[in-house]
Amino acid sequence: MVPSSRLKRSHRFIAVLAVGLLTINLQIVAAADYGVGDRLISSPSKSVGKVAPPANPATPYKEVTWDALMPKNWDPMAPLKGLKLDHLKDGDPRAIEALEKIRAAWNDAPIEPTLNGARIRIPGFVIPLERVGDKVSEFLLVPYFGACIHTPPPPSNQIIHVTVSKPISGMRTMDTMWVNGVMHAGKIDTEMGQAGYQLKAETVAPYK
Repeated sequence: MVPSSRLKRSHRFIAVLAVGLLTINLQIVAAADYGVGDRLISSPSKSVGKVAPPANPATPYKEVTWDALMPKNWDPMAPLKGLKLDHLKDGDPRAIEALEKIRAAWNDAPIEPTLNGARIRIPGFVIPLERVGDKVSEFLLVPYFGACIHTPPPPSNQIIHVTVSKPISGMRTMDTMWVNGVMHAGKIDTEMGQAGYQLKAETVAPYK
C-alpha cells in the first residue's frame, strides 16, 4: 500500500502548480476547524451511536480507510519522477505541462477491484452536486479538507460519487460525514472532479 504521506506530498505539489493556473470555484464552504489537506480519523471514538445503524444488521458495513481505495503498489507520484521541482517557477511552461500530465494520470488512477459491491463505512468531506432548494441528492466524498475547492481534485480513486434515495437538508460544502452504503467501481465525470467509485448511500450521518 502506498503510504498516505506520499500522496500528501503529491497533493501539495499539485496545489503549488495550480497557483495562478486554475480558477477556484467559489462556493459556500462549511466553517470548520480544518486546514487545507487535513484528514479525518477513521474512528474518532467508539461512541458510534451518532451514526445511524446499518440498514441490514445481518450484513454490517466494513469500515475502510481512504488508503484502502488505492491498489497496492500504485504510486501516485510516478508522473513526477525525473521532474526537478526546485527549478520550476510560477508561470513556467514546464509547471503547466507537469500539472496537465499528473492530472491526466490521476484521472486514470486504478481502483481497488475488491471493493466492488462491498458494504462499506467511510468518513470524508462532502461536495454537494445536485441541490434543489436546501436538499442535496448527489455529492462527492473526498478524503481531505479543500479537495476540489481550494486545491485541484485528488486522484479519481480518492473521490467517491454518492447518491442518496432521500435528499439531505442543510448539507454544505466541506461538511464532514460518515457514509454507509454499497460501493461500486465505475468512473463518473462531474464538474468538480472525476470519481473512480460510486456509492449508493443507505445512511449518511454527521462526523462526530
